[in-house]
Amino acid sequence: MSSQDRTGSRRAKVIPIAGLAIAGALALSGCTAENKNGWLPAERDTTNHTAGIIDLWVNTWITVLIIGLITWGLIIWCIIAYRRRKGATGFPRQTSYNLPLEVFYVLVPLFMVLVFFYFTDSAQQSITARDANPDVTIDVRGKQWSWDFNYLAGNDVKDAVYDVGVQAQLDGKPFDKSTLPTLYLPVNRSVELQLNSRDVIHSFWVPAFLNKLDILPGKTNYMTLTPTALGTFDGKCAELCGEYHSEMLFNVKVVTQAEFDAHLASLKAKGQTGELGNKYDRNPNLNQK
Repeated sequence: MSSQDRTGSRRAKVIPIAGLAIAGALALSGCTAENKNGWLPAERDTTNHTAGIIDLWVNTWITVLIIGLITWGLIIWCIIAYRRRKGATGFPRQTSYNLPLEVFYVLVPLFMVLVFFYFTDSAQQSITARDANPDVTIDVRGKQWSWDFNYLAGNDVKDAVYDVGVQAQLDGKPFDKSTLPTLYLPVNRSVELQLNSRDVIHSFWVPAFLNKLDILPGKTNYMTLTPTALGTFDGKCAELCGEYHSEMLFNVKVVTQAEFDAHLASLKAKGQTGELGNKYDRNPNLNQK
């Protein structure tokens, strides 16, 4: 083979590799904040949990994509390398078993499952861990089709006050979201949400918090978090709970401590003191006497 042929052969190999490298660099340089967050509806600093959830989500996808590329690469290589050659007759030599390969096929998937389980369980334990002494405790009551918020007396709340929500009225026209029930949370303070239902199964969901939890009649579920970014976030019921489920909307406002105290004072000034607890709950599955 002439040197010119060898040069052309090397060039034919280098050009595709260089093209892939350039395409990869352009793809990485074009990443937006949304891409880096795995297209999740949150930022890393929204709560003390969002960064860990985003990392788990993005790193899991990166891992499975790499594994997928390797798997498809091996499949394509086998198709090409072991294709039937022209002029070949009969069947290729059959191998009944290959113990090292079979052990590899068992151990690698098992290792992958254990690694995924470890990181998922670690993140879940962090998210579901309750604070023994939260700064703010709020009893959230889901009802058909709105929300009640009881700010319970504790560390940052001197006197219990409540806020009663009413159902959103959606008729296809522009809607003023400021009229929705609004849950106020102080920034950088630990909050425990005690989730209760007044009637049927609901689900408390704030997409920006990357966490949702079912609200079950007769059972209290707990969500503990520390809001770390100021702002107003959309909330909704994520469990089909009846005819007007889509109108069971609310806001979450993460505010400064001064604004939080002012909101509680305004509720107290309106006479909304104490708690609206289970006195107003009902069980639609039981006959009312």
